[in-house]
Amino acid sequence: MAKLKHYTKFIFVRDPLVRLISAYKNKFLEDNDAYYQVYGIRILKHFSNMSHPSKVNEAGKSRVYPSFQQFLEFITDPDILRTHRLDVHWRPQHQLCLPCTIKYDFVGHQETLQEDADLLLKMLNIDIAFPHSPSIPNNADSVKVWFKSVPKATMRKLYKMYELDFKLFGYPQPPLDDLAAP
Repeated sequence: MAKLKHYTKFIFVRDPLVRLISAYKNKFLEDNDAYYQVYGIRILKHFSNMSHPSKVNEAGKSRVYPSFQQFLEFITDPDILRTHRLDVHWRPQHQLCLPCTIKYDFVGHQETLQEDADLLLKMLNIDIAFPHSPSIPNNADSVKVWFKSVPKATMRKLYKMYELDFKLFGYPQPPLDDLAAP
């Protein structure tokens, strides 16, 4: 409690939809055997036509990955949500950093990391330059590409799930009708 009272508290957050793209790419499209074994196989069993264990084992050997849409169905499935805690990489950020409990002095955004980090350092009277980070690609374009075939029903579930992240951290509500498939 003393630290929360006397220390400067800050967090850096990320657009929820961009965060989902990043989590999917990093955990399922890159060689990440641990995530494939824990989540990838489970997603294939429940959300593909590979429900038979031998088909899933064959998929594992040949590295058949869950699709992005199957991943989103998995994380929004009510049965999964009731019985499993969401992984830290796709759990809503407000559940990770508790902004309703902790009064943060500064909230930075990954999309403006360089500027926000420089502002935080200045606020803390730390006279160093934040290391230059590579430019971040246009998130709006990336979101449109990745979410264009996601059904509207899934998009609505995602928005409901991450609604507090959008609102608390200043991200605009995604245009659900423009992003999703019918």
